[in-house]
Amino acid sequence: MKVAFHTLGCKVNRYETEAMAKDFKAKGYEVVDEREFADVYVINTCTVTAVADKKSRQYIRRAKKINPDSVVAVTGCYAQIKPEEVSAVDGVDIVAGTNEKSALNEYVAEYMDTGVRQVHIKGYDELDSYDDTGLVVSTENRTRAYIKIQEGCNRFCSYCVIPYARGKVRSRDVDEIIEEARGLIEAGYKEIVLTGINTALYGMEWTGASEKNDESYDKLYDNDDPYGNNETDGNNELYGNYKHYGNDEPYGVEKIIAKLDKLPGNFRIRLSSLEPAVVNAEYVGRLLKYEKLCHHLHLSAQSGSDRVLRTMNRPYSRKEYLEIVRVLRDFDPCYGISTDIIVGFPGEKEADFDDSCTLTEECGFCKTHVFKYSKRPFTKAASMEGHVAPQVKNRRSDELHKAAELASAKFFEENRGRIEMVLTEELHAEKSMVTGYTGNYIRVYIKTAACDNADADLNRMVKVRLTECFADGMKGEIVTSE
Repeated sequence: MKVAFHTLGCKVNRYETEAMAKDFKAKGYEVVDEREFADVYVINTCTVTAVADKKSRQYIRRAKKINPDSVVAVTGCYAQIKPEEVSAVDGVDIVAGTNEKSALNEYVAEYMDTGVRQVHIKGYDELDSYDDTGLVVSTENRTRAYIKIQEGCNRFCSYCVIPYARGKVRSRDVDEIIEEARGLIEAGYKEIVLTGINTALYGMEWTGASEKNDESYDKLYDNDDPYGNNETDGNNELYGNYKHYGNDEPYGVEKIIAKLDKLPGNFRIRLSSLEPAVVNAEYVGRLLKYEKLCHHLHLSAQSGSDRVLRTMNRPYSRKEYLEIVRVLRDFDPCYGISTDIIVGFPGEKEADFDDSCTLTEECGFCKTHVFKYSKRPFTKAASMEGHVAPQVKNRRSDELHKAAELASAKFFEENRGRIEMVLTEELHAEKSMVTGYTGNYIRVYIKTAACDNADADLNRMVKVRLTECFADGMKGEIVTSE
């Protein structure tokens, strides 16, 4: 029997697909490419935007065309949020929510026995336990491995449906995380990426800080100004779960980093992201002492406008965000910072959009992911006034992409001449170069002429001098390899 997987969306979905693939292999399945003929197709969906929903439906139909007699199982956030809509797509046999992925192979076996279509969805209040997938010590990517450390989110940003799709905050046991990391390092992986729905909330359910605060959330909108023009005093009670802790012992995600940093081996640690809605500059500064932690952090700004941030229920100011950036760049002027920014949020004016453009320039992001606001179910923003016209969103998206490209180019230029460790990961399409990433998240292109053998030069840590901007990154010359 053959099974194929198609994964949309975030790094957590990628990890969970690897976990499901492991389970199917244990049942005797052969995992094949999603474009190949298979007996079972598993679509791990995303619902962060309406476009993600559309892509999910397109692949469901495509899978059934490859093999009309196949079993099609749909899981992930889209399945969790809109199970009736997913079930109505022609060809869907099984719908399973975000907390049902570890049981999916059992649901497939049951369907094959009975032929009865299935829907397995838990309500929000039931999404309160960590779905144990066991240890994942082998992945499709042979150089970089993701480790899921937590599930759920309690932030309820006004545009985001993910807390409803993923449920309450629950964290994985730190010793199990370290055990999984040790197995991956022993298997030869040289970069360990810690990921989760909101990695900054790791361990917060144990402090009582992760309960949904309806009163505080609703308070934001219980005034005559639906767009939050009132000035913030910088002491929003929702801001920074970590700001209330003052001891020197590692806490939150730092507990994991501290233990990983002590493990032997030639590897590095990367954080997939930290939310400025949870952490502050002081906490980020605590992380800089760990030698194996990459000099790169994904900090989702979402907007450069304080006014828009308040209506987004993002409890930090532009000034507070810039303070985190300052701490990182004081430590390393070329510290890589990537971000997400939404354009066209309800009520966003030209001045607000300009604030996002100037933030991109001021921060010198190495990469900016630009999203056009998309109305999502269950969210506060969906019912707000002042929705921005599609053509305006398109224009702002184009303009911000240009600003982001200029910021990236400037960041690359500032790295010219620096010597960085690069993890070689892929052969370039023309096979004349290998590519990989620096610790500060620059994609580097290295001529294979500088190496003995192109294939043999993958999954190696090489010391590289960055020489010039090229494509979506920089060219580099090998100094030494390890």
